Amino acid sequence: MSAKTDPGNFFEDFAVGQVIEHATPRTVTEGDRALYGAIYPTRFAVWSSAEFAASVGLRGPGGGHPLEELIGFHVAFGKTVPDVSLNAVANLGYAECRFHVPVVPGDTLRTGSEVIGLKQNSSGRTGVVWVRSSATNQRGEVAIDWVRWVMVHKRDADAPAPAPVVPALAAAVAAEDLVVPTGLDLSSYDFAAAGEPHRLGDYEVGERIDHVDGVTLTDAEHMMATRLWQNNAKVHFSTDARPDGRRLVYGGHVISLARALSFNGLANAQLVAAINAGAHVAPAFAGDTVHAWSEVLDVAELDAPGVGALRLRLVATKGRDASTTLRTADGTYADGVLLDLDYWALVPR
Repeated sequence: MSAKTDPGNFFEDFAVGQVIEHATPRTVTEGDRALYGAIYPTRFAVWSSAEFAASVGLRGPGGGHPLEELIGFHVAFGKTVPDVSLNAVANLGYAECRFHVPVVPGDTLRTGSEVIGLKQNSSGRTGVVWVRSSATNQRGEVAIDWVRWVMVHKRDADAPAPAPVVPALAAAVAAEDLVVPTGLDLSSYDFAAAGEPHRLGDYEVGERIDHVDGVTLTDAEHMMATRLWQNNAKVHFSTDARPDGRRLVYGGHVISLARALSFNGLANAQLVAAINAGAHVAPAFAGDTVHAWSEVLDVAELDAPGVGALRLRLVATKGRDASTTLRTADGTYADGVLLDLDYWALVPR
């Protein structure tokens, strides 16, 4: 039997310092915007209206209407899956993610990664792999870079464990290191068109916002999303990939749902500037109803006209938790928490 197919990398196939150039480059189009809006209930004005985006100075090369940041993230992330997480148990978290230049229809993204950490789990059957990835456009500009870590199956449980290397990662991107898109000016921001009157000064550190609305997950939608991003991780498609026969919902799908739900209370948190940290706390499956709440962690004024930044914790839960409880008294995550995402958003001040 000719061995021309690729079974994907297992834990013992990775080495610290290993550099991977991922196939295949992907050109994004207005179709990505339309499909994203069909799958997620996103309503942020910058991404919904080319006129609104132009009014705040947000234009891509040639005046194009940029795509929502998470579209670029999903596309770039999907490129890494065949090499990093095809044989994953689960994606575990993110850190040090920054959005550098807007992605516009017609841009072609390609992604590369470097392995920066490895640690075998005590069971001997799996291990955690840390990678630093970067997506560049056709002009050679870095569009997005990030770190993620993923639990990966071993091919052979008896294979020797590598020396553990756990990378030191920043707790958060500093406010002064946030990238403000060239030309962004929120000093004449249209609050009526955006949908809410709240600006930077209306939010206080420690404030919690229950976003109220919920979305019930379906297999069809999350599988459509992962196909859209060319994310071919087995656990998202095949009932043979997990002992329980259930398809695991892609963690990024939960991120996008929670971000879209956050519009109710954070409609003016228009742009995601950075993802400081993220943890997929529990698995999600079709039939689960996702709700979300946010906590304000920090507030910063930036050196751009009318632009401020909110550091936010976005929490997705299975079912609505009006008490907005993140952790129990013993420090463990509360029942029902699916996602704990720490990010910076740009807002009018």
